[in-house]
Amino acid sequence: MTETTRPTVTSRGETMSTTTSTKPARPAFAAEPDELPQYSRGRVLKVWAAAALPMAALAWVGAPLLARAFDGPSAWPRAIVVSLTAGLVWQFVLVLLLVHREQGSLRWPVMKEALWLRAPRSPRTGRRGGRLWLLVIPLILAVAAKEELPKLPAPVNRDLGLYLQSGAGQEFFAGNWPWFALIFIMMIFNTVLGEELLFRGLLLPRMRGAFGRWDWVANGVLHGFYHLHVPWSIPANLLDTFIVAYPSRRYRSALIGIVVHSVQTVVLGAVILALVLR
Repeated sequence: MTETTRPTVTSRGETMSTTTSTKPARPAFAAEPDELPQYSRGRVLKVWAAAALPMAALAWVGAPLLARAFDGPSAWPRAIVVSLTAGLVWQFVLVLLLVHREQGSLRWPVMKEALWLRAPRSPRTGRRGGRLWLLVIPLILAVAAKEELPKLPAPVNRDLGLYLQSGAGQEFFAGNWPWFALIFIMMIFNTVLGEELLFRGLLLPRMRGAFGRWDWVANGVLHGFYHLHVPWSIPANLLDTFIVAYPSRRYRSALIGIVVHSVQTVVLGAVILALVLR
């Protein structure tokens, strides 16, 4: 607060001074503090393990065992799809359990704030949505460019792309609506209700206390090494640290990662749908 002295003239011609106070101008936007509870490093690692280890166990132990229950050349693809879908659904359940334990409610207004399920917000003006959504365009292009980079070779029987190109894969999906539905459910839990919701919605907003300003780096690294069920993809997924984790933190919105990665789901879903319609 500042004070200013202003001279005034009375009715008798005498001069006197009066003091008035003025408040300093307030900034147009003040950054919101992190109001969500912060996790310790140990707790962050426990949540990571609760997501990563079941996926690895299902992929490397559960799927081979389940494949014995199916017949024909499609036994293995069906087993791996069922196993990974179960792991992704578990991640969604894990998020619900942790949010309910923390917030005491799973109502949408509570979930929206607790998991950053809101439009991106400008760190300068505080405005949400609008033109800020345009930032997902270069991020989508970055993800597409990442897919063109050299990758570590994946086992043939675990490469969905190769299976879709094979005669056995095309024959299996032709008119196969039930399995298309299951794969679609798996993809939804992968990019909307599973991985992205857990890493960018639950963990990222709660990592600042343990990792400081580098929370987004730690989040991206954990997300990369989460892929123990497909370890050959870890190097490529580490690039999501910059493509998804940083924008999600800067604009405080898990929807950024969900939207960017859902484009991959749409493209893959369209390819499989074309095979089903054949």
